[in-house]
Amino acid sequence: MPGTQRTLEGRVALVAGATRGAGRGIAVQLGARGATVYVSGRSTRGKRSEYDRPETIEETAELVTAAGGRGIAVVADHLVPAEVEALVGRIDAEQGRLDVLVNDIWGGERLFEWDSTVWEHDLDKGLRLMRLAVETHAVTSHFALPLMLREPGGLVVEMTDGTTEYNASNYRVSFFYDIAKSSVLRMAFALGHELGPRGATAVALTPGWLRSEMMLDNFGVTEENWRDALAKVPHFAISETPSYVGRAVAALAADPEVARWNGRSLSSGQLAQEYGFTDLDGSRPDCWRYMVEVQDPGRPADTTGYR
Repeated sequence: MPGTQRTLEGRVALVAGATRGAGRGIAVQLGARGATVYVSGRSTRGKRSEYDRPETIEETAELVTAAGGRGIAVVADHLVPAEVEALVGRIDAEQGRLDVLVNDIWGGERLFEWDSTVWEHDLDKGLRLMRLAVETHAVTSHFALPLMLREPGGLVVEMTDGTTEYNASNYRVSFFYDIAKSSVLRMAFALGHELGPRGATAVALTPGWLRSEMMLDNFGVTEENWRDALAKVPHFAISETPSYVGRAVAALAADPEVARWNGRSLSSGQLAQEYGFTDLDGSRPDCWRYMVEVQDPGRPADTTGYR
């Protein structure tokens, strides 16, 4: 199985925002290929973040190690430059290199308001969402990229929601959410211009409809019985596990020709077709094509040909 080939031994990754969801899935799949993975976040066994959820960075690090890599948990608030600088300094001191940076910091699930205009949306929540989703990525890249650029072949993955093509023509949730996710897409484009001539690659990557811990809780299901949610939300049939986008990042990191993607917007479903990996159940969900061709036009839920 592609997710278990040890093609990243000797490589060092930082997954910023790896406590849960896509970040955890990415960290574990990088570990499954043998990488050393630093996982950062604010939720620890000793102190929860504002999310007040049970997932912790220590747990993520243990899952990375159990998968075959080496997981190292580091507490860091990526809105605090000194903490990010210290995190990168530790990676430099312990490893002397950084091969993969995944900017997955988000933290906005409890801040955005669906279909709320900029004048109706809670301003403090909207501005904090933008800081968490955009400023954190900039701070992390500022400190981490000099270490990455010491050796050629580095990879930066900017995690977002939606492809450039989809977001360009679709209003995403609300003003603040829309701007935040589109900003991260543009970050990858800008980083591509700055990193490409220096021997590194930057991409934007979106999962599809993610069966994260919070999403499963919202539907009142678990990963084992997630299909029970289809009775209420039939289009949830196109959803995917965090491991799927994790395998997408692992495939990119192991690709000696990854520079061909520089500056581009990618999706987990698109890369599954390119690299041949699957989700945990052996399927290949192609959520964004499904959204355009089935869900958005109002057609009945039917994933035939889309997973």
